Amino acid sequence: MSTIQIEAERAGHPVDLVERVASAHEWAFDRLGEDEISIVVRGRGCDYSVSFTWMDDIEALHLACAFDAKIPERRRADLLQLIALVNEQLWIGHFDIWNADGVIMYRHALFLAGGADANPRQCEALIEIAVETCERYFQAFQFVVWAGKTAPEALETVLFETAGEA
Repeated sequence: MSTIQIEAERAGHPVDLVERVASAHEWAFDRLGEDEISIVVRGRGCDYSVSFTWMDDIEALHLACAFDAKIPERRRADLLQLIALVNEQLWIGHFDIWNADGVIMYRHALFLAGGADANPRQCEALIEIAVETCERYFQAFQFVVWAGKTAPEALETVLFETAGEA
C-alpha cells in the first residue's frame, strides 16, 4: 500500500485559532511560541491549565489539561490503577501522569491531516470536554492521593449517581 503525497495549504495556524477562542471567552492565556499556547480555565473545584501544541509532523493539535494534584510517591501505584480504571470509562481522550512534573493530566488530540482546518467550535469542544472530564474525576484522584482510598473505592464514589429528588 502506498500513500499519496498531497501538499495542502491551511487557512491559518491552528494555535492562532485557539488564541482567538481564548480571547473570545476572556480566558487568561500565554502564547509560548508559534506552536504552543497555555490557557487557564476556571472549573468548579480548581483552575485548569489547558495547553495546546501544534504537532506539524503528524498534523495534530494536542491538548493537555492539568490540575494541581502533585502525586506523593507512596500513592503512585494506586493512582496509576485509578487512571487505568478511569480510562476504561472514556470514549475519547485519556488521563496520564506527566512524569517531569508529577501531575495528572487529561490528553486528547484533534487530527487535521491533509491540510484540514479546525474551526472555533471544535476548539471550544476540546476545552469543554477536557474540563468536564477532569471535573468528573477530580474528586476520585483526590480520594486516592489525600484520603488513602483504593482506586476502585474512589472510582465508585464519583460514579455514584443519585436518582430522583429530595
